[in-house]
Amino acid sequence: MKKILLVEDNKEIHDLIKNALEKERYIVKNAYSGTEALIILEKENVDIILLDLMLPGINGEEIIKKIKSIPIIVISAKVSNEDKINLLLIGANDYITKPFDMDELLARVKVQLRINNTSKNNDLKYKEMTLNCMNHTLILNDQKISLTKTEYNILQELLLEPNRVVTKSRLIELMSNDTLNFDENSLKVHISNIRKKIKQVTDKEYIESVWGIGFKMVD
Repeated sequence: MKKILLVEDNKEIHDLIKNALEKERYIVKNAYSGTEALIILEKENVDIILLDLMLPGINGEEIIKKIKSIPIIVISAKVSNEDKINLLLIGANDYITKPFDMDELLARVKVQLRINNTSKNNDLKYKEMTLNCMNHTLILNDQKISLTKTEYNILQELLLEPNRVVTKSRLIELMSNDTLNFDENSLKVHISNIRKKIKQVTDKEYIESVWGIGFKMVD
């Protein structure tokens, strides 16, 4: 299931959007200020952000400048073309003005998720490592390493944002879409198997455990 961060301080609008998203079977994380949104993003990975601009604390524009690699749809009462252009230039992916049609918003969410999913089909490179997203193999120091489907999915998630910690709960949630009864022990086994395969090629460590939280690529 895709996870959406909804950042909107108007409770009535927030609840309307949240209910519509949950009916579409999205997981919704709720933030009512810019500060709260950034705290959530430090702890969790989300697939898309729906963002109001006029927020308590840190405003929407500042959040857009801080976020990389996560699609952002701005939801705002600002209607001028200049506002829209500026927001797109600083990093927003789409823009919808208030008041809006809920079906249109849901369609825009689906489009951005589809675009983002397609972008994940490109090769992912990190240091001496290349993850081939077409044939699900890992190239390390010019040597080919075969991966199982689950190993590939875990490594892909880590490589999408190698400097960010991916939580155990995030990985378990993603792997559970394809594997029944996938739990923390299953995750540990698969991480261990990936490390063993890498060790066959190099003594260099690539996956770092962040105690009590999850995993990230070694800096």
